[in-house]
Amino acid sequence: MNFRNRPQSVWAFPLVALAIALALLGSDWGYYGSGLRGALFDAYQRAHPRAYQDTKAEGGFAVRVLGIDQVATAKFGPWPWPHATLAKVITDLSAQGAQLIVLDLPLDKPDPASPANLTAEIPPGPTADQTRAALEALPSPDKTLADAFTHVATVMGYELDGTDSTFLPKKDVTFTGNTDPFARTKLYSSATPPLAALAKVSAGLGASNLAADAIARRMPMVFRLRGTPIASLDAEVLRIAKNKRRLSFRSNEGGELFTGAKGTAALDAFGRDLPTSPDGSVWIAYSNDDDTRTVPAASLNDTKSDKLKSAIVYIGAPDDLVATPMGMRTTASVHAETMENILLGSVLRRPSAAANAELACLALCGLVLIFLFARFGVWWSGAFALVAIAGAGAASWQLFVTNHVLFDAVGSGLGVAFVFVAGAAARLMEVAGSRGRLHDAFADALSPDAIERIARKPSLLKLDGETRNVTYLVCGVRGFPALAKSFRDDPVAFTRLLQRVFTPLMDEVLSHRGTIERISSEGFSAFWNAPLDDPEHAIHACEAATGMMEAIARVNEIITHERRIDGAALAPVEIGIGISTGPAIAGGFRTHGRTTYSAVGECAITAARVQALSGTYGPAVIVSEDTRKTAERGFAFLEVDYVVLGDGAPLKLYAMLGNPVMRASPKFRALTTFHDHIFQSLRAQQWEKTRELIDQCRKLSGASQKLYDLQLSRVAWYEDHPPGADWDGAFRPILK
Repeated sequence: MNFRNRPQSVWAFPLVALAIALALLGSDWGYYGSGLRGALFDAYQRAHPRAYQDTKAEGGFAVRVLGIDQVATAKFGPWPWPHATLAKVITDLSAQGAQLIVLDLPLDKPDPASPANLTAEIPPGPTADQTRAALEALPSPDKTLADAFTHVATVMGYELDGTDSTFLPKKDVTFTGNTDPFARTKLYSSATPPLAALAKVSAGLGASNLAADAIARRMPMVFRLRGTPIASLDAEVLRIAKNKRRLSFRSNEGGELFTGAKGTAALDAFGRDLPTSPDGSVWIAYSNDDDTRTVPAASLNDTKSDKLKSAIVYIGAPDDLVATPMGMRTTASVHAETMENILLGSVLRRPSAAANAELACLALCGLVLIFLFARFGVWWSGAFALVAIAGAGAASWQLFVTNHVLFDAVGSGLGVAFVFVAGAAARLMEVAGSRGRLHDAFADALSPDAIERIARKPSLLKLDGETRNVTYLVCGVRGFPALAKSFRDDPVAFTRLLQRVFTPLMDEVLSHRGTIERISSEGFSAFWNAPLDDPEHAIHACEAATGMMEAIARVNEIITHERRIDGAALAPVEIGIGISTGPAIAGGFRTHGRTTYSAVGECAITAARVQALSGTYGPAVIVSEDTRKTAERGFAFLEVDYVVLGDGAPLKLYAMLGNPVMRASPKFRALTTFHDHIFQSLRAQQWEKTRELIDQCRKLSGASQKLYDLQLSRVAWYEDHPPGADWDGAFRPILK
């Protein structure tokens, strides 16, 4: 397997997630997108409501709602009021200066309290004829209400989707543009018209239906009744207030990415364009409740007020409530707020191109996110996702506050989050898969931390090969053949002993960032600075060697209390460690289902030879000069030999004896000084002086008697075999 190449899932999963998010947001499947969008816009309105403003100065008309409370019902009777009572209220409003009365209530049936209706309750007979005649002579409340309409302009509302499939109001809606803009407006086939006598004397008729939303966020300006565009209640109020014959809508031709869908673009509000959605509705900018808007019905005759001068007054049922972003309100007050928006030009704007812009924003952010996943991983992608979501939210809020523009940050934000989650899931799957494959291939070679790092970034493992400067360590059991022979009658115990010895030793290597390469019954080898970078590779190798010596000491404390199958006590296990630093070719390959990774170089050969020689010096850890130079600041090293290993140049070898504290101690410095003089006298072929120095070193703390026995035997050999005047001081025959 090539660990450098990432699976397609890293970009394929988030790409599929982006396509799903775009499809859901674009189609509004299940109305989840519009629902979340509406909730966002509601929250904006609650956080920053429109400041209430009396429309008279700017729009020419004040907008009022007739307040029908308990005091009013106590005065005029329970709701719904008889037509005669309603006529009196309208007459009183006219007397107070109201210019236009808007009736947002059903007036499709004769008044049930009409005197004519009571004649059926009078029993027949000549004695009741006089009573019956008197009732029939009383004025009709329907006519009384119609007479009230003649004193003030009145707009009547009626319900669409009713019982009359023939009713059609007069055609007072037109449009400008090349395309019919009404194809997306709500279509109805029937209506419930008002009483003909009332409709005849009213100034206008408008459909009072609200938008088909659970919360009244928008108000329709136009409907279609059997294919014919008809004005809504508020659009008709606008037409009558401005004394115009027709309402004119401007069409949106569409066809381009940022021009939005075809439909209505705006309503000519006679002096300004009123932006509409493609279905002909306007977004209402709600204000907080204000007492100025409400005129109590009970006080119409009690006091004179300027509140009703040049006013458009909405009358609606007090129990006809609807949910709004600001809470429950009467439909009459919702219509009144709509008219305030129209007169002030303060409607919220949801451009027809907004949906396309939101999709484009999501697509762009999603593609950038996918690129970051494939190129840089989860952290950069997560940071970008947070910035993108926060940026969209901030832009959306700023557009609302400063321009009354509704831009949906929820849909695009959730889409970006969905893409990120899909990418993160793919990344986790990739890491988990890589971790599993790496664990199968390198569980006995790399530490869990190294496996995790490579799993997260496979390019760190370069199987093709590269030249690195590594520190190589070889560890072996001294006297292994004799040890194996002693267990020839108990192979199970021998295998268990080797496991008890090598497991903690290899754990020390792995815990110090090493890579284990070869394992045999006699020992193992390891190296540092491959495949992962390790600038302190020599230090870490020496630290691992120190930990290995402590680990073998703990193991020996346990096994020396045990016995073999023949009853003999187990002897402590002695190990030797050789360490060398130098360039090597690091790389690997996969064959027969197994991935191998190794470091090949002169340092590996040197470490093996040094380990083989380590037993002749006494100390367990022997390092080459390159390792000593690289790790000297962290450990105390003592020169033990100057030899030729193989056919190469002479090499100085050092025993690792302790940490920097030991290196700074007077005893170790004295020992180092004597050792320097020993090797100087050897190179000068001063054999007797060398013996004297060795005798003095034997008495110092930390001296290895085995090392000095070796040097004395060499002096004796040199005395019998003089090395010559050009001798470089290196001992050669020892490896022959």
